[in-house]
Amino acid sequence: MDEFNQKVVLVTGASEGIGRALCQQLAAKGARLVLVARNRQRLEELAAELKGEHLVLSADLSDALQCQQVILDALNHYQRLDILINNAGITMWSRFDELQDLAILERLMTVNFMAPANLTHAALPALKQCRGQIVVVSSLAGITGVPTRSGYCASKHAVMGFFDALRIELMDHGVAVTILCPDFVVSQIHKRAIGHDGKALGASPMQEDKIMTSAECAALMLPAIAARKRLLIMSRRGRLGRWLKLIKPQWIDKLAKKAIVSGH
Repeated sequence: MDEFNQKVVLVTGASEGIGRALCQQLAAKGARLVLVARNRQRLEELAAELKGEHLVLSADLSDALQCQQVILDALNHYQRLDILINNAGITMWSRFDELQDLAILERLMTVNFMAPANLTHAALPALKQCRGQIVVVSSLAGITGVPTRSGYCASKHAVMGFFDALRIELMDHGVAVTILCPDFVVSQIHKRAIGHDGKALGASPMQEDKIMTSAECAALMLPAIAARKRLLIMSRRGRLGRWLKLIKPQWIDKLAKKAIVSGH
């Protein structure tokens, strides 16, 4: 996939999970990376493992000013930005009626929706200049409701609507918008899921031996990014569910509940 060779690609949430796997596979294809996450040590360890030299930027993306600075630093270093991959995110695991503080919902919206919006806004002039690409990692939870993840679903539905609208706005500028919707993926995000009390769960509620690995997920994402595809739904049940929702939405409700109860 020569499409990534020498391309400048910024990846948020790069220190672990899907973001880390994307960086590993992009670096192997010759991309010049901007690795962004909060944990600088993990980023530097990742950069040392990768082929080539890459820029490490530690930032808290819940802060709009830090989002702007990330883009400025990336442009100062590389003088261009070809692909922005909005991957960083957090999740929750609690029934809505058991939440002790609705500030949890604000936190989810800030990290999952406002951070990509802030980064994208800051990056748009550079992306327009090179007719680049915006990639956002959404979720099947951005397509249909999932119990115990109401706030997460809200943030991912916001992401889907926002970037669908932005795609149309950018048509005349040659900037592609690609939305990726993975199913459950093995990741630390599940252990860090916000519980009813606002604290991290500490243990994954998923049966992780039965769900996709981050490396498998990234390998499916890269061809869609290379093809500048508008949408990738990354599981058979996700693709089926998208259409079933139009004709038998009650079936999708049952499938979503079953997936949470079974943990995969």
